[in-house]
Amino acid sequence: MDDVIRAEGLRKHFGDTKALDGVDISVRRGTVLGVLGPNGAGKTTAVRVLATLLKPDAGRAEVCGYDVVKDAVRVRAMIGLTGQYASVDEELTGTENLVMIARLLDFGRRDAKARARELLDRFRLTDAGSRAVKTYSGGMRRRLDLAASLINSPDIIYLDEPTTGLDPRARNEVWDTVRGVVAEGATVLLTTQYLDEADALADRIAVFDHGQVIAEGTSDDLKGRIGSQTLAVRASESFRTAQLASIVAELTGEQPEVLESSGLVTAPVRDPQLLSALVRRLDDASIVAAELALRLPSLDEVFLTLTGHLAEESTTELVPEGSVA
Repeated sequence: MDDVIRAEGLRKHFGDTKALDGVDISVRRGTVLGVLGPNGAGKTTAVRVLATLLKPDAGRAEVCGYDVVKDAVRVRAMIGLTGQYASVDEELTGTENLVMIARLLDFGRRDAKARARELLDRFRLTDAGSRAVKTYSGGMRRRLDLAASLINSPDIIYLDEPTTGLDPRARNEVWDTVRGVVAEGATVLLTTQYLDEADALADRIAVFDHGQVIAEGTSDDLKGRIGSQTLAVRASESFRTAQLASIVAELTGEQPEVLESSGLVTAPVRDPQLLSALVRRLDDASIVAAELALRLPSLDEVFLTLTGHLAEESTTELVPEGSVA
């Protein structure tokens, strides 16, 4: 597959803040690139450059072979952008919002109404189309915002933290919508600070921190960089938890974590054969395991290992609004 988005050496400074500090990214056609990082890592700045809303101080970027600075008009015709906050007019109805945007994109009146009906149906908003957007739930507003970004059937869609502030049900609705868009052939660049979102939606993930890409690969690639799996074991009898933790510590050479509420004992494991040894030790101690598993590390653990902090933590001072995410 060919790369439809390619950026090399992107730099963008706001005063002393290095929002982008030599960013290289690429996105293959028909895939989702998850751009993962905390507030202040440079995610939104990268999107704004790729969407022709900001000019980089250095480096270059192309979308479908067109330079985002020299060929900005052509790039804009190929992309759809949904930001962190709904851009639709709350006083207008869902239908009126979509018709207005279609008319701004030079659709004829009849075609604009037809496109609005089509998108309302596709995003399960037909019944709400005649209602003012201010009566919509958060999930409905985000779906309408996504619909608005698809009016001109763009080849490439930028989703900048599309589920910020949504409850779990609304997030899942947006996730399903993103999967549907990709299934129809679109290419998506998704920025997020939610690790489970990147894990669920992205074909590849680029980890941003302090304006740089510090790691890139599939979710499994990134998890494999830690070089260990996590052992999770829980005794069926809660009073055996301390004894179980002692056995795990002896076998792994690590101080295990014990979740007091459930009695779950976890520890990093580098040799999968240790599981067999643990089973024998539990049998010798007459401890019955209610739960026993080896799993890959989570993206949370990967991010903490790569950056030394959690994904939700801000990594830089504030700069002009909308410049850095």
